[in-house]
Amino acid sequence: MWNNVRQLNIITSALHAALLAIVLSWGGLWLVKRPSFALRALLISGDINHINQTIVRESVLGNLRGNFITLDLDQVRIAFEQIPWIHHVSVRRVWPNKLRVTLKEYKPLGVWNKNQLVSVNGEVFNANQAGSELPVFTGPLESVHTIVTRYYDFRKWFYPLGAKLKEVTLSPCYAWTIKLTNGMQIELGQEHTKDTLASRAQRFVVAWPIVTQRWGSDIQYVDLRYPNGFAIRATGIGFIPSNPKSNKPIL
Repeated sequence: MWNNVRQLNIITSALHAALLAIVLSWGGLWLVKRPSFALRALLISGDINHINQTIVRESVLGNLRGNFITLDLDQVRIAFEQIPWIHHVSVRRVWPNKLRVTLKEYKPLGVWNKNQLVSVNGEVFNANQAGSELPVFTGPLESVHTIVTRYYDFRKWFYPLGAKLKEVTLSPCYAWTIKLTNGMQIELGQEHTKDTLASRAQRFVVAWPIVTQRWGSDIQYVDLRYPNGFAIRATGIGFIPSNPKSNKPIL
């Protein structure tokens, strides 16, 4: 081998490459440990309505390991995603010693089954509900998107009544019940066709001026499950079917 010039050249080149790699490795290690690459600032922007410095300090800063170069951005993102209200996180480095974190929060639409929240896009998430005046949605978990869709429909259909939606309930047998902020509870029943609920709501809203003129606006309970009418219960007045021929409600 020692008489083979070609092999000696290959060995020499390999040793030079190995030596260079070691030097670069040590040089890189020395460089990334320089104080100038220590993180100096965490810049947070985007939706920050429900987070503050205390939350970031307790949930994120204590979990960061490394400097500007060695820090794992995925770990930063995951740490922020553990904070309630946070839906999406974007993290990038800002040379030479800063991190830019852009946050997107969930936009709450209602309270889901009393102990969670549901977003405007039908996503269930956990967050503090203190002081919440959001409507309450109740139903099977797999029905959350259906309930959110119907909430928007109910809000539009019953708008002429002059009250907002307070509760939307879908029972285990998929019958709908809503409650308004004026205390009125409305039974809509099951959705047999795509027009069932809309036609029942329209029937009542059209008759609403006549109902209030005759019995006042303090209506406690409305049953829209009748085939050709509805029944109401007002203060001091029992059940009154709007159509005497339709005295039996249907689901």
